[in-house]
Amino acid sequence: MKRKGFFLLLMMTITILLTSCWSKKELTDLAIVSAMGIDEMKGGRFHLTLQIINPGNVAGGMQGGGGGQSPPVTIYSASGDNIVEASRRASGRISRRLYYAHTNLVVVGEKLARKEGVSTLLDALDRDPEFRNTSTLVIAKNSTAADLVKTLTPVDKIPANKVLKTLEFTERKWGENVKTSLQEVMKSIESPGRGAVVSGFRLVGNPQQAQKLDNLQESAPAATLRASGIAVLKQGQLVDWLYGKPARGTVWILNKIQGTNINIDWAGKKEAIAYQTVRQKTSVSAHVKNGKPHISVHTRVEGDIGDMEVPVDITNPKVITKIEQSVRKEIKKELRVAIERAQKNKTDILGFGEVVHRTRPNQFKKLKTEWNDVYFPKLDVDVTVEAYVRRAGLRNKSFLSGVKENQK
Repeated sequence: MKRKGFFLLLMMTITILLTSCWSKKELTDLAIVSAMGIDEMKGGRFHLTLQIINPGNVAGGMQGGGGGQSPPVTIYSASGDNIVEASRRASGRISRRLYYAHTNLVVVGEKLARKEGVSTLLDALDRDPEFRNTSTLVIAKNSTAADLVKTLTPVDKIPANKVLKTLEFTERKWGENVKTSLQEVMKSIESPGRGAVVSGFRLVGNPQQAQKLDNLQESAPAATLRASGIAVLKQGQLVDWLYGKPARGTVWILNKIQGTNINIDWAGKKEAIAYQTVRQKTSVSAHVKNGKPHISVHTRVEGDIGDMEVPVDITNPKVITKIEQSVRKEIKKELRVAIERAQKNKTDILGFGEVVHRTRPNQFKKLKTEWNDVYFPKLDVDVTVEAYVRRAGLRNKSFLSGVKENQK
């Protein structure tokens, strides 16, 4: 009987402890924030722009946000001496409680990123128990964060998703952008002698037109958002923008390339053969030569032939070897350009200092205070590349080769 009484008391205690609604949040009382834009105002104040989801409009089957009476998101803004104050001031304009648990995008204006940097912003966001540090950070290129957050986008109902998906797919297919979370940026800034990279986004078109539903009802919208380069952050401040080969070379050394296209010259024609990467791996190692740190970068790439604009006999192993050599040369050139650009900026966005720290911690202690400004710009770096052609698509013999033979 004592045993039964004990279990009965235990079950009653558990029932009392587990049945509670003290932390309930009714959906009708929440304003779900999908994106946040942060700009600087005069006097050092912060301007906060919030992109809030209209659940009824999103669930109502609006096509790209332009098929109904109102947009899928509503914009609210407020200002304050810091992010927390601006967020609380915004409550005077919204009839619901701001809910940041689904905020997947943070946009920082270029002016703010250059002048004040992002470090203080990251501290405020990281302290909020609701805010996810896995949210993606981007910098507004040549515009304010407010303009980007206010832009309505076709195809994707929620504009924040447009930015996130664009970064995801361009990173996977092209490699000149990188999707960076708040957590990754904080880790890079905290690491001794390390810089950070963040993708940029820009508004193409008229900012006023971008906020109107009429813009979405056109087959070719007059205003849209576009991924634009990589921002280089030194101690949290924006110091440079990378585009093209320097951007892709940087992503390559960081081992974040998922797929891209390399064009090589052939038979006197510029960019005649397109090489599509399938698998790639980059490793960075450090050792000491004559008392100075030395970096070795090794990249291994496998890919397919995607396009040939000149007749090429790829059934000949010697031709394949020559193509591989040209691809290696082109990739090595991009990696070199990225390294030289980083050294010119005196910002170790490539993580070479971390590699030295892991392999030679005692020596790095003496270097870390002046790593970016003194040692990194003069660092010797060896670059080696392996490139292999694995497949040639659905045909071996070039279509142009057959045309040339029939013309004889």
